Amino acid sequence: MTRNKPVEIQRKTTETNINLSLRLEGSRTITVDTGIGFFDHMLATLAFWAGWDLNLTCRGDLQVDTHHTVEDVALTIGQALREAMEGSKEIERFGSVFVPMDEALSQVVVDLSGRPYCVFEATFPAERAGSFETAMTDHFFRSLAFEARATLHIRSIYGQDAHHMIESMFKGLGLALRQALIPRPGGVPSTKGVQ
Repeated sequence: MTRNKPVEIQRKTTETNINLSLRLEGSRTITVDTGIGFFDHMLATLAFWAGWDLNLTCRGDLQVDTHHTVEDVALTIGQALREAMEGSKEIERFGSVFVPMDEALSQVVVDLSGRPYCVFEATFPAERAGSFETAMTDHFFRSLAFEARATLHIRSIYGQDAHHMIESMFKGLGLALRQALIPRPGGVPSTKGVQ
């Protein structure tokens, strides 16, 4: 697994232009610029709690809406995570956390199984957090899970402020990934003997 060496990805389409550098065992050196302030804050939160170094810029067609930027950033992070884990046979594999943020509480569970799946349960009380469309939260996690080939379950247990609800989810994903990526001598645990 590429823990100390950064994974570098450039993704350019007619809708977005993304440059990303990700190091799993970093010193939390984080710079994010997608043109969506709240989304930048969430990505920085994810990287911080995961313990990553993350340098990410995205120039997307925000004159249309936030959809392409959020989706393509999720796909790029998912790809970087998958590439960083390639060949890894010695990780904990599972991570599970509950994360409170003021009145909000979320649960995040991840299995780095190589099998992509996402279950997302949340109803937000507002359509936007800043310029970020709250409906894109589900889309972000789903796109990341499928590109990373991870199983991801996220649910909002309760909350009244969309900002707090979403932030607890991003913190939770960072913490759950950090747990799942802990080195485990002897290989990935599986009753099948394979992931």
